[in-house]
Order: sequence, then structure tokens, then C-alpha cells
Amino acid sequence: MHIDFHFKNFEPSDHLKGYAQNRFEKLEKYFKKNNSAYMQINLEVEKFRQIAEVILSVDDIHISAREESEDMYSTIDLALDKMEAQVRKYKDKRKDKRRGRSGKPSAMTAPAAGSSEEEGSLIVETENVVPKPMGVDEAVDQLHTHDNDFLVFFNAELNRVNVLYRKKSGDYGLIDPRM
Repeated sequence: MHIDFHFKNFEPSDHLKGYAQNRFEKLEKYFKKNNSAYMQINLEVEKFRQIAEVILSVDDIHISAREESEDMYSTIDLALDKMEAQVRKYKDKRKDKRRGRSGKPSAMTAPAAGSSEEEGSLIVETENVVPKPMGVDEAVDQLHTHDNDFLVFFNAELNRVNVLYRKKSGDYGLIDPRM
């Protein structure tokens, strides 16, 4: 992992640089196989505040953390803890996705097609979406550039919410609900 340091409003001691380097190298264990991991650490002093901002870039993920306190060493530790929690969460999500799990099960169930009420499918994830206003052509372009199978958008031409989805054949389908 490549680590860059940037300092603002102070000259760091060699001990501080070494301390930060050693602490943030702990995150390397999460990305052993990936040589493209890059971390930028910005340390800044503003009057009595010691600020640490850390940005980690690995392939398709970008994780950042910002902490401040009255002591630079504790600020570094706080930022590291926050980064480690985020990296661990990302790794766990990725591991669950590979195993076929999509998240934590919720208490809500929906009846499965062709089954009784007692044998319900579990709703394991709820996603709130704010549909963006766009035309159908723009929605197709948007869906084409992303890995999602569907896109919820506000159809600006019809003034209502539509769903554009990708079919197995590679074509697209449009759901235009009317009320």
C-alpha cells in the first residue's frame, strides 16, 4: 500500500511521521493481494485543533475519515479506528455478497408466489430511493453505465415515477405505473 502524507500549518517530527506510518499500515492486512491500494493522510493544525483526514482508494472503493482533537497522536488513533471500522464493514459486505447473502434479515415478510401466508419470503433489504428527473433515453444511458439491474427515476416527460430494468436478453424494459 502506498501512503502519502501532507502536513498543513506545522512541521512534523520524525516520531510523528513514523507513528502515523506504523498505525495506518495496519490497514494493509485487509488489502494484501491488492497492490493498487493508495492512502492519503492529511494532518493539519488549526489553533488548538489537531485534524487528521484520511482517504483510502482501492480499485472501486474510496473510504475517508476525518477526526479532530487536541492531541495529534490521539487524532491519528481516532481516524484509524474509524477507517478500520469502515474497511471491515466493506469487507464483510463483500464476503456476504459472494456467499449469496444480501444483508441482515428484517422482521418483515412477504408471501412467496404460490405459497401460503405462513411460508413467506424474507425481505432482507429495504432501499429508499429519491428518483431523479430525466428522460427515458438518459435513464437507459444511466443504467447502461452502472452494474444495477434496474433504475428508479422520475420520468420528466410523463411527470411520474418509472422503473427501467435490464432483461436477461440484454434489452431494457420500462415499468410505467398509472394511478
